Amino acid sequence: MHTDTERCVRAVQSKDARFDGWFFTAVLTTRIYCRPSCPVVPPKPENMTFYPSAAACQQAGFRACKRCRPDTSPGSPEWNQRADLVARAMRLIADGTVDREGVPGLAARLGYSTRQIERQLLAELGAGPLALARAQRAQTARLLIETTALPMAEIAFAAGFSSIRTFNDTVREVFALSPSELRNRRPRTTVLTPGTLTLRLPFRAPLNPDNLFGHLAATAVPGVEEWRAGAYRRTLRLPYGHGIASLTPRSDHIACRLTLSDLRDLPVAISRCRRMLDLDADPVAVDDQLRTDPVLAPLVDKAPGRRVPRTVDEAEFAVRAVLGQQVSTAAARTHAARLVTAHGEPVDDPEGGLTHLFPSPEALAAVNPESLAMPHTRRTTFTTLITQLADGTLHLGVESDWTETRARLLALPGFGPWTVDVIAMRALGDPDAFLPTDLGIRRAAQELGLPSTPAALTARAAAWRPWRAYAVQYLWATDSHPINFLPV
Repeated sequence: MHTDTERCVRAVQSKDARFDGWFFTAVLTTRIYCRPSCPVVPPKPENMTFYPSAAACQQAGFRACKRCRPDTSPGSPEWNQRADLVARAMRLIADGTVDREGVPGLAARLGYSTRQIERQLLAELGAGPLALARAQRAQTARLLIETTALPMAEIAFAAGFSSIRTFNDTVREVFALSPSELRNRRPRTTVLTPGTLTLRLPFRAPLNPDNLFGHLAATAVPGVEEWRAGAYRRTLRLPYGHGIASLTPRSDHIACRLTLSDLRDLPVAISRCRRMLDLDADPVAVDDQLRTDPVLAPLVDKAPGRRVPRTVDEAEFAVRAVLGQQVSTAAARTHAARLVTAHGEPVDDPEGGLTHLFPSPEALAAVNPESLAMPHTRRTTFTTLITQLADGTLHLGVESDWTETRARLLALPGFGPWTVDVIAMRALGDPDAFLPTDLGIRRAAQELGLPSTPAALTARAAAWRPWRAYAVQYLWATDSHPINFLPV
């Protein structure tokens, strides 16, 4: 979008927050870059230039605006609605891969050469993987400076910097303030709790929290997830340790409270929470497309901004989908809770009732299949999935190619179209995944006068593409049935 100068200028002049994260405005006279909704008086059009990423602005010598804080914009929805190389690379960078494994590790995950990845990222985003990762480190440093009382040296290494000098230089370059000056700008009313980080997760309005948090709470696995005092809470398995996230919906943000065993996991924890809540979606684009169907239009108008509830762990969700095949939500939660108690890693949660991390595929690979209270065919499905996840034959992650992964899943015993598409929708993040055989969808379709047979409904849903996963959320909301994992 940043190449459409006229459209970008209109968005800046109208201070349209819907475009925050889509592009960034760099002001040639002040050498400052802003989000489109910056509250200051817009610069003259001839003094504006536009970039597709904060990293590109920083690389061009611009520093972040102190008023609108463009580094805290919602992420671009492009990376959630696409499955090409650039989108997969951006999801991996947000998940901290470059900081942990370097650019060669990023390339190995994607199956391309480092040169190919750098070339494509530069062409589309104006910055290579190192610059994009550096921009993320700067934002992580700012969060730690403003929300903790940690010494600057600890913050530098927790944010992923290799030295104190690099940390100081980057913060000064990006924010035009030293780390100490950033900390001094913190509101005096800020309450700091040792070991806990409190931050705001922005999103593009509108956001309807009912289906999002309602679904997560209804399917919560005891010990791993809970709904407590208006917040969805869950444990997180992270690269350097574990954490607990508490997420509370507010009118203009999600209040996020994180407790981490290792602060180096902060950017990954934030990225996974945002992904689980689908906070980088563009609800206006989604709802406008779905409103073109006269049957869906009233549903969208009644409760706009529905999101697709996703996951913080793709392998965990696949396991839970298999456990829930052909049983009720309550039974699926019971099966999962037994596995958690027997094979999950214990965690301490002084603020609530969370007790374990969900078992890793490696831990579940040691489970005796005979101990599983499920039919023989589903045991085979479960053990085959676990074996392939544990030995790396099957990998589910933010970088997964949606088409290839679908084919791999369909080749497993006991995996039918419903199971594969629900994993594609909630674990892989495919916004066009569709569930025409789902009982709730078929009931809703019949009630609304839509075709209720899978083939006919799929044909009708072609007009909803590429947002059929969001149409599923609107259709589910019309049916009062409990959430079930029915077809396989």
